[in-house]
Amino acid sequence: MIKILITGSSGYLGSVLSKYLEDAGYSCLGLDTGFFSEALLYPASLAQTTIKDVRYLTDDDLRGIDVVVHLAGISNDPMGKLDPSLVYDPTRLYSIRIAKMCKKLGVRFIFASSCSVYGIGGNEFLTESSPTNPQTFYSLNKRQIEDDLQSISDKSFSPIALRFATVFGSSPRIRFDVVVNMLAGMAVADKVITLNSDGKSWRPNLHIQDLCQSIKCAIDSEYEGGELLVLNVGSDENNLQIIDIARTIQRIVSGCEIKFLSENPDMDKEGLIRDRKVKQGGQDTRTYQVSFEKIRTVFPRFKCEWNVERGVREMVERFSALSLSREMFKRRGFYRLQQLEYLHGNGYLSDDLFWIKSASE
Repeated sequence: MIKILITGSSGYLGSVLSKYLEDAGYSCLGLDTGFFSEALLYPASLAQTTIKDVRYLTDDDLRGIDVVVHLAGISNDPMGKLDPSLVYDPTRLYSIRIAKMCKKLGVRFIFASSCSVYGIGGNEFLTESSPTNPQTFYSLNKRQIEDDLQSISDKSFSPIALRFATVFGSSPRIRFDVVVNMLAGMAVADKVITLNSDGKSWRPNLHIQDLCQSIKCAIDSEYEGGELLVLNVGSDENNLQIIDIARTIQRIVSGCEIKFLSENPDMDKEGLIRDRKVKQGGQDTRTYQVSFEKIRTVFPRFKCEWNVERGVREMVERFSALSLSREMFKRRGFYRLQQLEYLHGNGYLSDDLFWIKSASE
């Protein structure tokens, strides 16, 4: 039986991936620092997870492991007044360190990258060979880790970087700070969809179950190309303008209206909806459409089964069954940036995001 170590196993993605892979017959171990482990919308499966910062990972943690799926990382812009280097440089350092450990021990390495590395695109569909133009420290960090992985790739080590489109869909540890989830949650909780931009930007979108499918394909692949394999993960039909996502949700949730934060600033007194990367007036320069032809060629069995409408309908049904309220929707733990700011600002985390004391204290 293939044995897989998932870093970041108690996050939005890892909470779904562990069960997905175990249901497919793999043996999964998880490693997570626990920043979001208590932020549960509904019960999570009890996958075997060790609470441990990946910066403390040793060779012993990799004994008997066949594949590392590296999800761990900071999933949003740096908090408050912290120097971005304090937030992202450690992520880059421990990612390449783990990859080098995998290379030494003969463990395969799959890296969770992001289509956000493209940053800004025109009307063309961007491919893996298109220039990248990261617009955030998060996106730059993903591209830097890809570069580091390429630098150590050779005939003995062929890592895979999966550039995921913007993920959406249900998870026990839901993120309400990603676009489709946020808009669907608003619609159920408030009957109002508040856009933090003018909605004109394009985004590629990927359902969390299809993300899991792509990781399974990477695990099952026999890729030994001697260089980093980079693949965009998503489907062409899920390249959508944000305003069209909002309108789709409006059709599904009856009586729901669309508003713009620039015209209704009081809609976000907690600062959860506002995106610090959106310019005054609602313009979001991050706009791009992505081609997913290569992954269909490299992994012939991969095919996205979820479009945005299907994913929204599933979430709306689940949120309604859970009686998602405004208070539940605005729970801090479902917003990565705000949760980290809280932990750091209240002395639970150091400037370089090591635990100082337990959040339960």
